Amino acid sequence: MKISARNMIKGKVKRLTHGAVNTEVVIELPGGTEIVSIITKASADTLGLTQGKDVHAVIKASNVMLAVD
Repeated sequence: MKISARNMIKGKVKRLTHGAVNTEVVIELPGGTEIVSIITKASADTLGLTQGKDVHAVIKASNVMLAVD
């Protein structure tokens, strides 16, 4: 697989929460840190996501916004 995004982080699916349209996917990274992604239910089905499956979180952002009180 080749991809233009520079940030790929390998982890395992910890939890899936299916909604009517979207699925929340919690990915556990080595060391216990978690990343959460919201993808379409159709995409989760196409990828065959199940608890414990190895996945790559691919992060591509043209900007990062910060805020303070």
